[in-house]
Amino acid sequence: MCGRFSLTATPEDVKALFEYIDLPNFPPRYNIAPTQPIATVRKDSGKRRFQLVRWGLIPSWVKDPASFTLLINARSETAADKPSFRASMRHHRCLVPASGFYEWRRTPEGKQAFWIAPADGGIMAIAGLWNTWSDPSGGDIDTGAMLTTEANGMMAPIHHRMPVILQKEQFEDWLDTGNVSVKEAVRMLVPAPDDYLVAHPVSDRVNKVVNDDPDLQTAVEVEASEDMRKAGSSREKKAGGGQLDLF
Repeated sequence: MCGRFSLTATPEDVKALFEYIDLPNFPPRYNIAPTQPIATVRKDSGKRRFQLVRWGLIPSWVKDPASFTLLINARSETAADKPSFRASMRHHRCLVPASGFYEWRRTPEGKQAFWIAPADGGIMAIAGLWNTWSDPSGGDIDTGAMLTTEANGMMAPIHHRMPVILQKEQFEDWLDTGNVSVKEAVRMLVPAPDDYLVAHPVSDRVNKVVNDDPDLQTAVEVEASEDMRKAGSSREKKAGGGQLDLF
């Protein structure tokens, strides 16, 4: 799953990658959490648009959001069939710009947080869904969720799931709900290549939403577990003995 992420790229760099027509200005965020506003890119009248939505999708048929489960993630394997996500897969697909995300690995000592980001330091696009919920008094709120898939080789020692990350050449087809069917869109929802991301352990300060600063992504020293050492050794051999991705 994905429960925290970051977007620290400049508005200019985000706009350049996603090519939307808006001119938003937003500050760097290092610890974006569920129920907070998140940046999304969607297609409207043939143009890409930037739109803030609340992280935690509310299907249009929900009567009382307070009694409904917060849907921050959607499993890519079942999203096309689940009542909560089915309509959004058909009509409301979006992209979520991110600089990276956090994930927690279970250890005998407790959960260890990791910062995970593109190896080239660039911006990534997480496949997302959005929907508009209308309350009885007539107010509307746009909400969204991120799609997840099974972990790739890099992520597996940390967690068994990861966000679906789309490449730039896939953006148009994912956003084009009018011409690209759900069946075609589902084919894009696969794990990223093993060498696309790198990860390192970070402090448990990220666990508190009030902490939102660059130090959250600073690497900390932890003892590597046996399966992480094996994963790192395997990647090191493939890379010809270079530096490990995880530490």
